[in-house]
Amino acid sequence: MDTQVADTLLGSLIDGRYRIRGRVARGGMATVYTATDERLDRTVALKIIHPTPGPEAQGQTTGFVERFADEAKTIARLTHPNVVAVYDQGIHADRPYLVMEYVRGRTLRDVLAERHRLNPDEALAITEQMLAAIAAAHRAGLVHRDVKPENVLVAEAPTGGAANLVDSVVKVADFGLAQAVEASAHDAQANQLMATIAYVAPELVTDGHADPRTDVYSAGIVLFEMLTGRVPYDGHRPAEVAWQHVRQDVPAPSTLVPGLPKPLDDLVLRATRRDPGARPADAGALLAQVQVAREGLGNPNTHTTVLRRVTEKPPVSEPTMVVAAVQPAQRPAWSRLPEEAAPRGGRRRAADNESVWSRLGPRPGRLMGKQRGRLAVAAVVVMLGLIAAVGGWWFGVGRYTQAPELVSLDQAAAEAQARRAGLVLQYADPRHDDQVPKDAVLFQDPASASRIVKGGTITLTLSLGPEQFAVPDVVGKEFELAATDLTEAGLKVVKGSASYHNSLPEGMVVATDPKAGAEVKPGQEVTVTLSKGRAPISVPNLVGKSLDEARSILNQLGLVLAEPPTVKESDKPKNEVIGQSPADGDGVEKGTEVSLEVSQGPPQVVIPRVIGMPCQQAKQVLEGQSFPVAVQFNQNGTVRFQSPGENSQVPPGTQITLGCL
Repeated sequence: MDTQVADTLLGSLIDGRYRIRGRVARGGMATVYTATDERLDRTVALKIIHPTPGPEAQGQTTGFVERFADEAKTIARLTHPNVVAVYDQGIHADRPYLVMEYVRGRTLRDVLAERHRLNPDEALAITEQMLAAIAAAHRAGLVHRDVKPENVLVAEAPTGGAANLVDSVVKVADFGLAQAVEASAHDAQANQLMATIAYVAPELVTDGHADPRTDVYSAGIVLFEMLTGRVPYDGHRPAEVAWQHVRQDVPAPSTLVPGLPKPLDDLVLRATRRDPGARPADAGALLAQVQVAREGLGNPNTHTTVLRRVTEKPPVSEPTMVVAAVQPAQRPAWSRLPEEAAPRGGRRRAADNESVWSRLGPRPGRLMGKQRGRLAVAAVVVMLGLIAAVGGWWFGVGRYTQAPELVSLDQAAAEAQARRAGLVLQYADPRHDDQVPKDAVLFQDPASASRIVKGGTITLTLSLGPEQFAVPDVVGKEFELAATDLTEAGLKVVKGSASYHNSLPEGMVVATDPKAGAEVKPGQEVTVTLSKGRAPISVPNLVGKSLDEARSILNQLGLVLAEPPTVKESDKPKNEVIGQSPADGDGVEKGTEVSLEVSQGPPQVVIPRVIGMPCQQAKQVLEGQSFPVAVQFNQNGTVRFQSPGENSQVPPGTQITLGCL
């Protein structure tokens, strides 16, 4: 049965400043709320990261919070009109949160759910603003890693037309959030893919590597979906979809929607090439191509020409032609294309095809007969010899360098070392290793000190660390089923001692050691504790009874009172039981110790002096302090003695006797 639980954060005041008003959405990593900044009196969006369950994850909270704070600072410095601004960050109940700009509008996912697909003008307008935001992040050294319609917000158009997507303001959210969460996940669990499967780049699937070209791929898939109304791949399982990105080329959008202009096919195919090196280098490069394609949509004869000019250098003899339906001066400063330089013409030398001998003269014989001619020929021969020697040295020795020692370095240090040596790194499939820590280099090819061409490529194999499995949760299962689950997980089962349990029947698993969810090596022993059923004796309810009475009851049941009992302040009478452990109704064995908490009695009060006062006045004073009063002899006389005496400390409600004469 599906049960909806009330959100306890609604109405809460976060950090003494942000009053939560409503919940907008809940995702895999966080929940987003609308809140009022009571200091500045403005509406903001408040994103609270979900807590990480399990005792192992609790030990990683400090590191994750530090990474999250660093990411938040970086994102806060990312100022761009198409980036959702970050105002503040902090911790609430051990859960990090971000305070962000509240965008009034819908997600691109909502738009696609309503419209199914967009026309080319709308798709390119949204893509252009989306890429402008991502390009700003790439310039700041950030990789988004999770570009998808859910993270693209389409705000109301400045003109006020809700349906006019071309003029709508687009903003991209969640910069750096996936990276912070992923870093925490890597500390707790290997091989976790922090990306949405429908938009994941092939290199994230194969080796977990991400750079700006990863965002370019995801942006290309988003453009494909806007043009066609669907993503290129689907499947029954996420793994099937992920490997289609690795093994298949994204189809041209026009194969699904006939009539789409060819430049749009070219854009999508260029952005979604499986080889990262064949894609645009970053979002800025793809943005330039999108802008040119958008400007050329109004002139079908220029579609191919303008797109080619983005990626190819025009021939020297070809004059530069700028075709723009939207003039660059009309764009905001953040989205203008760089000024295109006019190609410089050049004259070929008239003598390019002349041979050496034709330059020296038409008659070599006459030339060699003169001293100047012989010197010229000798100089040419020497020069050619030097060229041959230098060329031989370069191709045989000079173009090579030695491969640096990268084994045992972590990935960041290896990449820094390779950059200093002017070399390029690529990565083979990582492997588990019991000795080498995670993300350290296991192997390199070529090996250290081997010859390698300057600027060449070294292939690294990184360590995944020791191979580990999470202990399955088998508590509450019969031993045979639990043993099967543990064995299939590659673990060795050891049956431990049985213990009584209040609710689990005999033979059921009560606990495992290590506990469920703990990371262990293959073949490690897991001790299983089974239930013996409910214990034969139920602990009675002793609260409210006197200490002597409780001791007598425990003795009759064969239980032992833990001595001495714990004495606590209470308004209950002295030595009355106010707490017990085990609790009332728990099953225990004979001889089990039961700990009791007893009252030390109400606090003492001081009796005031009333001797010498008129009897009736003294009685009023004492009764006003909740003392019952007994008068002896003459009630209208003067108090001659009191019992207990003045300044005596007695329990509240103690009767005081007055002798009046």
